[in-house]
Amino acid sequence: MASENVWEFYAAVCAEHQIKINPHIEDVLEKTTITENVTLKLTGNSWLRGVQRLDDKDILALSKCLRNSKCVTGLDVGYNNITDEGVVHLAELLQQEDRAPLSLDLMFNNIQTDGAKVLAESLQCNSTLLSLRLSGNKIENRGAMHLASMLQVNNTLKELELAGCDLATQSVIAFAIMLKNNKTLRSVDVSRPLLFSHQEEWTVHVSEMLAVNSSLVELHLGKMGMTDTGMERLTEGLRLNRSLRYLDLRCNRVARDGMRHLSEVLKQNQTLEIIDLSANRIEDEGAEHLSEAIAWPGCILRELSVSSNNIRMKGLLSLARAMKVNKSLNHIYIWGNHLEEPVCQAFSELITSGRLPPHQTDVSPYEVDGQVFLAEVFHSLRRHYDRTNSSGTDTPPTSSTATDPLTDQAACSDSTFPPHIESHQLVTL
Repeated sequence: MASENVWEFYAAVCAEHQIKINPHIEDVLEKTTITENVTLKLTGNSWLRGVQRLDDKDILALSKCLRNSKCVTGLDVGYNNITDEGVVHLAELLQQEDRAPLSLDLMFNNIQTDGAKVLAESLQCNSTLLSLRLSGNKIENRGAMHLASMLQVNNTLKELELAGCDLATQSVIAFAIMLKNNKTLRSVDVSRPLLFSHQEEWTVHVSEMLAVNSSLVELHLGKMGMTDTGMERLTEGLRLNRSLRYLDLRCNRVARDGMRHLSEVLKQNQTLEIIDLSANRIEDEGAEHLSEAIAWPGCILRELSVSSNNIRMKGLLSLARAMKVNKSLNHIYIWGNHLEEPVCQAFSELITSGRLPPHQTDVSPYEVDGQVFLAEVFHSLRRHYDRTNSSGTDTPPTSSTATDPLTDQAACSDSTFPPHIESHQLVTL
């Protein structure tokens, strides 16, 4: 389909429904070269000035326009002003089996419980959507329960992001229960729910899920308020799990005892490759437990973040020594801890010797008057293991230098929190 045809369809729909043409949509569509598996990127947080955010009427026109294109297989409309009314139009698009997108990014809009219910009902009949991102929308517990129920029926969705959606204990547990039987989902993000119980009962259900689930590759549990008790429960399921590759536990309250339980799992587990422990409380003893596991024969951990964990010289030096033993761990992020001179010297040696590539850590050595220091560099642990692109295939994992919009490190440190569709063709301004 030629580029001008997409624009013509959009203009015709606007004229038919008496909708004012959105200059942002107009500009993107006019510059779009339609090839196979294109993702339209119409985010409202563009760095360009004057971008007009999309509202429900814009979504009505856009969804009707996309019914005439088989080539647009991804739609990114995050950071706009879409409400439950706009979701109804997108749900209608999802029912067009031969024209429905494979990926839909709605993060940080104004979607609430009713919109989540509409999406859930639509996905019960949809067999094409692979990735749904709803992070930052206040769908609350009832909306999340509708989506959890949808997972009983849907056997297509691979990625589901619900970070910062005001989930409650009930819906977090519901997702864990559904994932015991769901064989399709590869990545789930339920970070930053609203959990008021101190019993951490959700960890029991997540642990039981991990013990039997054989398809989940990536699990994000950031900002859950998890303590050592919760970690102990979680590791009971991790010991039996044989599929999880990426475990995100950032911005919790895990301390040394939790690290002791996790280190025992790492000595046995042959699948966990990436662990994010940034902004916890592991300190020196927790770092030493981790170091013991890293140096253990057969540990396959490849990437680790322990930034902002109040780790001092003893713990950081133990991690540096463990890296000399373990050759698989080649990403480590330590900024925000106590970087005394011996620590600076140890990590400088790792970097200058080539053992730790400079772009795979968040520190960089420099020397002043013969003394070695470490400066912060803005590299971070990648936010996702791999992603499903708009053609339906999995993209290879890559490192990231970007921070997650819900979890920059400053926010994590005072306990205030997934799969972007990354490696596909983006239509941008």
